[in-house]
Amino acid sequence: MAEHKSLYDNDFLAWSKQQAEALRAAMRDGSNQSLDFGNLAEEIEDLGKSVRRELQSQIRRVVRHLLKLEHSPAREPRRGWAESVVDARAEIEDLLEASPSLRTELDRDVERQTQRGIDLALRDLGRYQEVDAETIAALRATSYTVAQVLGDWLPEEPRS
Repeated sequence: MAEHKSLYDNDFLAWSKQQAEALRAAMRDGSNQSLDFGNLAEEIEDLGKSVRRELQSQIRRVVRHLLKLEHSPAREPRRGWAESVVDARAEIEDLLEASPSLRTELDRDVERQTQRGIDLALRDLGRYQEVDAETIAALRATSYTVAQVLGDWLPEEPRS
C-alpha cells in the first residue's frame, strides 16, 4: 500500500495507469467485491489522460504565443503573449513535477502541438491582416525544440 501512495505522490499519470490495470486484473480474476471494476478502471485512466491533455494544451499555448511573438509585426499585445508563455511554462513545470512520466513523450507532444499552434496563430494573425504569403510560409516552416518550448527562450523582437 505504501508503494501505491508513493507512486500516487510522485507520478500521478503512472499511478492512474497502474491502478486502472489492477482494477481490470481484479475484474478478470472474478473478485467478489461489489465494485464496478470496468468503469472504475476507465475513470481512473481518464484522470491520467486529462493530465496529458492539460500538458498538451499548455504546450499549444506556449507555441501559439511564441509564433505570434516571432512573426507578428504588432507591438502592443507582445507583453501579454510573453506573459502567457511564462505562465504556461510554469503550468507545464507543475504538471511534469506531479507526473514525471509525461516527459517520455515531450518530443512528440511538442511536434504535434506546434502544428496545431501554427494553425491557431495563422487564424489569430489573419484576423488582424498580419499575414501574407511569406508569413504563412514562414509559420508553416517553423519548428520548436522541447528546450525552446519549456525553457526561457523567447524570439527576438521583430525589426521595425
